[in-house]
Amino acid sequence: MIDKFRKYQAQTTKKPLGLEIIKAKGSYIFTKNIKYLDFVAGVSVNNIGHSNSKINNSIIKQLKKYSHVMVYGEFVQKPSIELCELLSNLLPNKLNSTYLTNSGTEAIEAALKLAKRSTGRQKIISMKNSYHGSTHGSLSVSGFEIRKRRYRPLLPNVHHINFNSLEDLKIIDNSVACVIVEPIQGGAGFIESKKEYLKKLKAKCNEMGVILIFDELQSGIGRTGKMFAFEYYNVIPDILVIGKALGGGFPIGAIICNQLLMNKFQSNPILGHITTFGGHPVIARAGYETLKYIIKNNLVSKSTEKEKLFRSLLKHKLIYEIRGKGLMLALIMKNNKIANYLVKDCLNNGLILFFLLYEKKAVRITPPLTISKKEIIHGCNLIIKSLDSYKN
Repeated sequence: MIDKFRKYQAQTTKKPLGLEIIKAKGSYIFTKNIKYLDFVAGVSVNNIGHSNSKINNSIIKQLKKYSHVMVYGEFVQKPSIELCELLSNLLPNKLNSTYLTNSGTEAIEAALKLAKRSTGRQKIISMKNSYHGSTHGSLSVSGFEIRKRRYRPLLPNVHHINFNSLEDLKIIDNSVACVIVEPIQGGAGFIESKKEYLKKLKAKCNEMGVILIFDELQSGIGRTGKMFAFEYYNVIPDILVIGKALGGGFPIGAIICNQLLMNKFQSNPILGHITTFGGHPVIARAGYETLKYIIKNNLVSKSTEKEKLFRSLLKHKLIYEIRGKGLMLALIMKNNKIANYLVKDCLNNGLILFFLLYEKKAVRITPPLTISKKEIIHGCNLIIKSLDSYKN
């Protein structure tokens, strides 16, 4: 099968991991001969574990009723409405209208469009070392030039400033449509915002009539010990972008804002953002049941407890620091050679780890929120054993 994988399916790296998957359940992924403990969760997607029976059963039930019936926003479909209502109930009052999309990167695109439409301005401010997606618009606002230079020209009037720099906020003036920021920078190495920074950023945006967009594609849906990471900072964005874990393993994205702002998509021009499969009833049902499962099983608060266990177990001279919150953790190694060794050696020993986009010294730890303490201990023991075996 690996030969057909290489022959027929497009690759984005020369050396993909290449595991031949036969099934996945809970915190484990299975090939024909090996059972792997998964510390990655599909890159912060499978927050409720693999093949969750609650989600699977809800999907089967919905499939028996109907799947796709009409493009987004034309027909009244219960699964989509219930998901949007639940999201509204989980969020501050001003974040009360949800537009469901097919993916996170599409949600970023829609958010940028809405900011331009509502302000009548063109300039966009983003952060250096940010990551927001791979389509032209989302790539334009991502802040790592090496990943962008071969795809230029990108969106004009995009300016990047230093994350957590109060001095750089002076660039935000009344010509700016929006500022887009990750409360916790993902690709850069799980770098947290400073509370003072986000508060002053919000105040500056308010002063200049600028839309503030929070990208919580990775940090949202309980990943950090809060349902949404912005809850740590007491700063509410004008537009919230979520995705990844929202679908319980199925493709989804969403932008959420005040209804008056969202209504800008209705006129001048009408159909301000169009999507065929956004709000798909089967996917929306999966998203709704995912949120209910997370809430019912207290997975948000439990992720904080599990973070403490990880931090207590992962102490080694080769680990420089552990960044992040909850179960969005990054091991920062002494150098990139150690990081590469750790990921490859642990894979050989039945533990799936992975890298981050920009920070080459980082090793991702983003397991399912459902992971057990026993599984955490086992995986951490494998990590320490691997680091003990490292030789320069």
